[in-house]
Amino acid sequence: MRAVAAATKGWRLLLVLSTVGIAAAGARQPPNILVLLMDDMGWGDLGVYGEPSRETPNLDQMAAEGMLFPNFYSANPLCSPSRAALLTGRLPIRNGFYTTNAHARNAYTPQEVVGGIPDSELLLPELLKEAGYTSKIVGKWCERVLGAPPHAAAHRPASLGRPPRCLPRLLCCLGPSQELRGDSSLGMVMVMGMWSLLRPENASHQRPPKSTVWQQGSQPVELGHSQDWWQSRAGHLGHRPQFHPLKHGFDEWFGSPNCHFGPYDNRARPNIPVYRNWEMVGRFYEEFPINLKTGEANLTQIYLEEALGFIRRQQARQRPFFLYWAIDATHAPVYASGSFLGTSRRGRYGDAVREIDDSVGRILRLLRELRLGENTFVFFTSDNGAALISAPEQGGSNGPFLCGKQTTFEGGMRVPAIAWWPGHIPAGQVSHQLGSTMDLFSTSLSLAGLKPPHDRAVDGLDLLPAILQGQLMDRPMFYYRGNTLMAVTLGLYKAHFWTWTNSWEEFKQGIDFCPGQNVSGVTTHTQEEHTKLPLMFHLGRDPGERYPLSFGSAEYQDALGRITPAVQQHQEALVPGQPQLNVCNQAVMNWAPPGCEKLGKCLRPPESVPEKCSWLH
Repeated sequence: MRAVAAATKGWRLLLVLSTVGIAAAGARQPPNILVLLMDDMGWGDLGVYGEPSRETPNLDQMAAEGMLFPNFYSANPLCSPSRAALLTGRLPIRNGFYTTNAHARNAYTPQEVVGGIPDSELLLPELLKEAGYTSKIVGKWCERVLGAPPHAAAHRPASLGRPPRCLPRLLCCLGPSQELRGDSSLGMVMVMGMWSLLRPENASHQRPPKSTVWQQGSQPVELGHSQDWWQSRAGHLGHRPQFHPLKHGFDEWFGSPNCHFGPYDNRARPNIPVYRNWEMVGRFYEEFPINLKTGEANLTQIYLEEALGFIRRQQARQRPFFLYWAIDATHAPVYASGSFLGTSRRGRYGDAVREIDDSVGRILRLLRELRLGENTFVFFTSDNGAALISAPEQGGSNGPFLCGKQTTFEGGMRVPAIAWWPGHIPAGQVSHQLGSTMDLFSTSLSLAGLKPPHDRAVDGLDLLPAILQGQLMDRPMFYYRGNTLMAVTLGLYKAHFWTWTNSWEEFKQGIDFCPGQNVSGVTTHTQEEHTKLPLMFHLGRDPGERYPLSFGSAEYQDALGRITPAVQQHQEALVPGQPQLNVCNQAVMNWAPPGCEKLGKCLRPPESVPEKCSWLH
């Protein structure tokens, strides 16, 4: 850990000297930042990582011109907690994106989840505003934000101003008249006083239209502005402007609050809305069609044009920008546009990867054409490993690594990663730095000349010493599944304290997170505890985690002697955040997002019934 501090201190000195030099010379702004975050893309999906079809020429070229990270990790084996960690620089166990409803359960943010990131958390685009950045998110937001506890404002930098009562969580928010009642026996928070939110005085000065038309399935229902109108807005509360992602640091948004699951009947469950900035502009499978039979959808092309247009506008404005391009074509059900369907040797999933590769190539070419390449830091990665449960037609490859998404084996956590910054990163570099998606938080702040918040633990490291100077910083990597520390990697050694894939019941139903990869005593279908004698693997010799070290060997004892203090230090200092993924409520789904009135797309929500979420694995 001393090596980390020394390297970071040295880099900061260089950064200060560089900034002084630039200021004296008169004029360059901090670099633009592009984070290209894929959905369920595996380590083995790119040619540069050894995929035999070699169908990713643009990403392979990006790596050839920049730096490849073979040892890069997601902060969680599931999308929502992983993305929350990237944007906060903090493990999900700290920022609250986990559940305590059961031991070691993955939880995410389907439409009915009530909780989300507490607004005491600071997200990257919010902090980048201090350096003058304009920020845009394209694609999947996936982060809901709960109202702040009373003390939250005390932890917020004064320069960011007073926070709104509730920040974006895109589904539901607790208002000031509600009571939180913790029940440790259930591991959940019960929402009290729900109906008080329906009163006009708690509606942020909203006034009902004289007549609102709701759809009940395909049938319109007209309501006057009576109590029925307020009750019908129950699912709309989380979509009021103060809960919107544009209040969370982003200046523009085109995309969706959830993944493109569906289609739904708009009765039991609504189709997911697509937003442009403040308002919905349609829904998946309706205005934004996805053909599940053929896999055809034009969404990646739409997302590409959003990115290109934003870059052109910011270049004309001569202001630094942050673009978070979080597309989801490689998440089942995978899709590609018509011109890419049927072009891959890998089937429909390969078609989606090829279109993404082409899109990345077009983004990088535009940066060069606009002469922005040398002033734009681009990082490509994925939110977690490939979903082998959907493979091979709807899922990717994790290369030599064990299992996939949902697990804390290497296949679920290790992800592709490429850094590109012409004129700064020498071409053809490979860094063996142990990296994390959380590092993009601290690295981006460093690029902007900012420091991470000092009033909280930040897990992400500044990777610039590794990227620009080739330094290797020693650091542990913690693998959580829900509320449980499952494993830790330090150097080349990985210790498993718990092993579990999924239950025998699920496995017998054909739900397999490790198809064709059964490793006796490792890929277990019951939760097996190894806290006293962890299973230990040398990831250099055994990246597939198939051959545990002998407990009695000197190598095992030496590795355990290094890992144990790191774990103890982490656990002693850990202050878990309030778990936000415990409570579900059908009334908070995307029934009536802002803008639905203009489109005639408002749906009437069901009665509000908070209940304990059920997470199976």
